[in-house]
Amino acid sequence: MISIPSAADEKAYSRYNQYGDNPMAPVGPIGIIPLKGSMEFSESVNFYLNKRRSEYQEQLLVSRYPGFYRNDYRIAVDNTRFSSGEGKAVISHSVRGHDLFIICDVVNFSCTYNMFGKVNHMSPDDHYQDLKRVILACSGKARRVNVIMPFLYESRQHKRNARESLDCAFALEELYGLGAENIITFDAHDERVANAIPTSGFESLSANYQVIKAMFRSIPDLNFSNGKFMVVSPDEGGISRAMYFASILGVPLGTFYKRRDYTHVINGRNPIVAHEFLGDSVEDMDILIIDDMISSGESILDIGREMKARGARNIYAAVTFGLFTEGIDHFNKAYEDGIITKVFATNLTYHRPELLQAEWFCDVNMTKFVALLIDAINHDSSLSNLVNPTEKIKSLLATME
Repeated sequence: MISIPSAADEKAYSRYNQYGDNPMAPVGPIGIIPLKGSMEFSESVNFYLNKRRSEYQEQLLVSRYPGFYRNDYRIAVDNTRFSSGEGKAVISHSVRGHDLFIICDVVNFSCTYNMFGKVNHMSPDDHYQDLKRVILACSGKARRVNVIMPFLYESRQHKRNARESLDCAFALEELYGLGAENIITFDAHDERVANAIPTSGFESLSANYQVIKAMFRSIPDLNFSNGKFMVVSPDEGGISRAMYFASILGVPLGTFYKRRDYTHVINGRNPIVAHEFLGDSVEDMDILIIDDMISSGESILDIGREMKARGARNIYAAVTFGLFTEGIDHFNKAYEDGIITKVFATNLTYHRPELLQAEWFCDVNMTKFVALLIDAINHDSSLSNLVNPTEKIKSLLATME
């Protein structure tokens, strides 16, 4: 149940500006607006934010900043759809003076709406339109608008090849033009898209620490000793991501490059002919395949089969986004055949119920991290410790020695 701030709180919120010179002063009272498809995730974020803010009791910030500590920071929004498929956004409560954080999962296909008597599943385009409608409904009233979009909309359409649209760059410009001051995403396909909005706040964060922590918790015999473990990049585009993991874990690095058939285009892409491996022997080694996302998953499984053919022991995969656009049956079979041992993916995007129940899948919880992120941004604090998890990973590895 989403709570509503009291009228007394609303009156008190107007006094926030007198604390603007205090480095610990918040920008304004937090308002979390979960869009359709982000309700469950936002509920957990609200829980951890409430827990975090309760720690400020000793600093008397609760009494100094009315509305700073509340049981529920969420503000409900109704993204109504007409029978024609057109929509509008209605905010349930005043957002005047709030520091808003709009959470949007653009790849949650489980959300539906009726159009001309038919049931439609929401596409990324539908979610993005709803996000713009909510920003418009808050415009001129909120103190600041921040967008948390874990999977960056159109992030794979980040550069132009031949006569193509630059969708990601245009979407960022559009959000900035609508008044979004900060855009927070995770593991952007290409962080250089931030060049489209150089004067705004754009952060592309990683889930490296949370993934490594989840690995330690779910793999009892995890061993990074020399000759026992290797990190592998599935393609040349993800080599920097894999290099970080290999360096921080102190293990060797291998990489594949995709040999494509550039004479054909299937589903908007040139089909992969083969995966060619560059690296040392993987015999009797555990392999960790690192990537930003699993779309259909065919590339991950192809690499798993290739590694098994070369004598690898266990095949693990860690990604920020587990989309599994073609379902999970082929992963179930690969698990039964011993091709894949464990797949780690964050809960930043929607996961099918059958995926969460799969023995080979591990859901990496990111809601506490997002709550800390919201709290830091609300204070205009440095995000260095959150953006760079190296020291936390080192401390975690030290406890496992």
